[in-house]
Amino acid sequence: MQLSEFERLVYRYQDRVYGFACYMLKSPADAEDVTQDVLIRLWKRRDGVEADHVLAWLMRVTRNACIDVLRHRKTVRAVTDGEAEPDEVPHASPQPDAELERADDRDVLAAALERLSEPYRSIVILREVQGMKYEEISGAMDMPLNTVKVYLHRGRKKLRDVFEEAIDRERV
Repeated sequence: MQLSEFERLVYRYQDRVYGFACYMLKSPADAEDVTQDVLIRLWKRRDGVEADHVLAWLMRVTRNACIDVLRHRKTVRAVTDGEAEPDEVPHASPQPDAELERADDRDVLAAALERLSEPYRSIVILREVQGMKYEEISGAMDMPLNTVKVYLHRGRKKLRDVFEEAIDRERV
């Protein structure tokens, strides 16, 4: 793989890698670090990754890198005796009612996604957020195609149940 071909792949896939990492980690800074690490790994293995399977390879490596970061966070949390995570960035300005309601729904959906266990969460994100095809998810997750379809169906159902439960709690 030549540098120009590598650059083309980076421009084509870096946003997808970053977006997936953001959904997994809920931290733009950590997602940037993971994206950079994943793209460095792609450069180092540029001759071993087939062009037809680059996206699947990138998503698999991104998922594994995110899992490593999440494990590290749990270890750090355990060592620091449960200190709080850094403050999330607050909304910069007041929003109209409709935008506020959509933001609330996004927050509920993000919390519902967070409650999904693996591999359901990764598969739902890859399909519904990243828009990957079943075959690409199969390659990224290193799972048979039918298993991906079953897990996606179950993940969607679990997500729907958690989302509806959260909406019902808010109505009360």
